[in-house]
Amino acid sequence: MIRFITFEGGDGTGKSTQIKALERHLAARGRSFVSTREPGGTPLGKLIRQALLEVGKQPIGSPTELFLYLADRAQHVQDVILPALDSAKLVLCDRYTDSTLAYQGYGRGIDLAVLRELNRIADRGVKPELTLLFDCPVELGLSRTAKRLAEEGAGREDRFEREKVEFHERVRAGFLALARDEPARFRIIDASRSVVEVTQEIKSIVDRELA
Repeated sequence: MIRFITFEGGDGTGKSTQIKALERHLAARGRSFVSTREPGGTPLGKLIRQALLEVGKQPIGSPTELFLYLADRAQHVQDVILPALDSAKLVLCDRYTDSTLAYQGYGRGIDLAVLRELNRIADRGVKPELTLLFDCPVELGLSRTAKRLAEEGAGREDRFEREKVEFHERVRAGFLALARDEPARFRIIDASRSVVEVTQEIKSIVDRELA
């Protein structure tokens, strides 16, 4: 039985849009669920998110960045994910442990074995049964991000959106490598298609897994 679904992918792949569409789909069918995100899924997490993503251009060292994400996850699992699972609710989570491996591991170059052990401590062994990986060419994702930022106004980009293309290519390759290692858990979604096409695929996958 699928109880925990994570949404992963690089910047501009459309995860947030698709999570909202799936929320509406599940609500229309009377499904009880909790939708959350990392970082920022708890009150403490919101403060951590500000430090990680939204505070000017102050540099943050890679180890500092990693431990902030892990702190956010530990609190998130304790306060949101475990209580929801214990009450038999479906959990939808925008980013989880795979993002740490892709961004801090493949992107920043931190040892993957170390990251997996630290993830194990932070997540208390709580693993998703289904991970939807939104994948599209980096250039397309970054162009979508640039368009969104232009609509929102200057100065809204986060520290990852300011990274060079090469960083995002490493992250994308990392996500795809993780998916190859665990084909039973991952579903790779072609996020270069229209929003409507992707939404229909997500609905079909989730309905089938929950049946």
